[in-house]
Amino acid sequence: MTRVSPVVLVLVAIASVQFGAALAKGTFDAAHPVTLAFARGTIAAAILLAFVRPRLRGRSVSDWLLAAAYGIALSGMNALIYLSFARIPVGMAVTLEFVGPLTLSVLGSRRALDLLWVGLAALGVVLLGTGPSGTGDLTGVALALAAGALWAVYIALSGPLGRRWEGTSGLAVGSVFGAAMLAVPALVLADGALADPRVLGMMLIVAVLSSVVPYGLELRARRFLRASTFGILMSLEPAAAALFAWLVLGEWLRPVEWLAMAAVIAASAGAVRTARMRSPLGKTPGRNTGAARP
Repeated sequence: MTRVSPVVLVLVAIASVQFGAALAKGTFDAAHPVTLAFARGTIAAAILLAFVRPRLRGRSVSDWLLAAAYGIALSGMNALIYLSFARIPVGMAVTLEFVGPLTLSVLGSRRALDLLWVGLAALGVVLLGTGPSGTGDLTGVALALAAGALWAVYIALSGPLGRRWEGTSGLAVGSVFGAAMLAVPALVLADGALADPRVLGMMLIVAVLSSVVPYGLELRARRFLRASTFGILMSLEPAAAALFAWLVLGEWLRPVEWLAMAAVIAASAGAVRTARMRSPLGKTPGRNTGAARP
């Protein structure tokens, strides 16, 4: 049987994640974004636990604390980006969110080239936050940037988590902690939404599209792709987010917003390449393959 190109697998995973994001925003009329983030996280955790079945006995306190911090960063990231979606277009929000991993990739560097990537990203943020689009809701911008900060924390914790927990068991356990963290605000804001079959059905679809499908595809692709190549492909997510938001929600970005997106994508791809040059092992920071992205 002919093997599917790993690049194609990653591109399909990106499309799956961003299609799920657009579908989730389309459900905001039926449920609060935090309630939806909780429902999606709970469903994803249940699916992961069913397939992974992590070993729980013999774990140290630090193992549990690390899994909890990882899961809280994951759920917090998803809740914040959903709240951002409610205020600004999906393409804008995902572009701004990318500033978190980008900052992580150049953190501590004194290379002039890395300053160029930071400057490009800053230009993108300024254009999105103050552009004449009429959608430059500063609260939405701040929420997306906060989601990006938690994404950076999530990436930073994924390495230690992978060393302490076998396979994807850390992701499964962390997802439970993350869902528990959102439980109280989600239930307070639910207003009966969690009893709505439409909401639960849509969140099941979103959980599969945004967690299960991309995880499986990316895990397979990472066996054959260099980390730097994978990271550059991930830089296409803002464009994919804008495309699916247009197809599903009718959101279309204006020229200044496309320019801002191009700046952030270029900065992200450039930072990945220079991070590869800095590292003797060719490793670059990137999205953990078990990520449950918005």
